[in-house]
Amino acid sequence: MTKLQVRGFLYQLGCFAILFILGRYLVATYTQLSGLWIPMTAFIVATLIAPKFQAVKTKDGEKLFMKWIFLKGIREIG
Repeated sequence: MTKLQVRGFLYQLGCFAILFILGRYLVATYTQLSGLWIPMTAFIVATLIAPKFQAVKTKDGEKLFMKWIFLKGIREIG
């Protein structure tokens, strides 16, 4: 794995973890779900709304891109 692929993986993992923990807290607090349904619901929600990062080799070199449901199009990350 290249440096940008590792950075993209860590960004994606970090975003997912933050959204999963936040989602788990909100689901447990504001719904009547219990047991295994709380983390399962938080997992599905975090998977759907977390941004996706990918390193792509272009003619200018390797670049890191992000796609997110709340932003239109694909964005290049520094």
